[in-house]
Amino acid sequence: MSALRPEVSIHTLNEAGGEYLPGYLGIEMLALDERRLNSRMPVKKLHAAPNEFLHAASVVALADTTCGYATIAHLPAGADSFTTIELKSNHLGTVREGAIACSATAQHLGRTTQVWDATVADEASGRVIALFRCTQMVLWPRG
Repeated sequence: MSALRPEVSIHTLNEAGGEYLPGYLGIEMLALDERRLNSRMPVKKLHAAPNEFLHAASVVALADTTCGYATIAHLPAGADSFTTIELKSNHLGTVREGAIACSATAQHLGRTTQVWDATVADEASGRVIALFRCTQMVLWPRG
C-alpha cells in the first residue's frame, strides 16, 4: 500500500505555493515518488545576501518547502495538516547563478511525526551546497 495521498500531485503542490513564499521565490516541485520529492529553484538576485552569495535563508526555504510538501503528500489518512517542530541545516558551499536542486527523502513516516532529510545541490554540477533535516508534527482533527 502506498504512503502517498492520491489527491496530491506535482500540479497541486506547485499550485499551492503560487501566491505564497514558494511561488515568490520560484520554487518548483519536479518529481514526487513514495518517500521522495525533488524540486528546484532558479538563482536570482532576490535569493542573494548583500555579499552576492546565496542567502542561507533561500537555501533553507527551498529545503523546508520541499520537505513540507513531501509531508503533505505523505500525511496519514484522516490527518488535517502538519507543522514543522524542528529544522537544522549545514551549509557547505554556494552558487551565484543557475539553479539549485533539492531532493527530500523520508527517514520516518509515523502517525504523529515525520522526519525528512534534504540535500541541496548546484543543479548544473551536482555539487552539494547544503544538508537539511526537519521534524514535522502531524496535526489531527480536534474532536
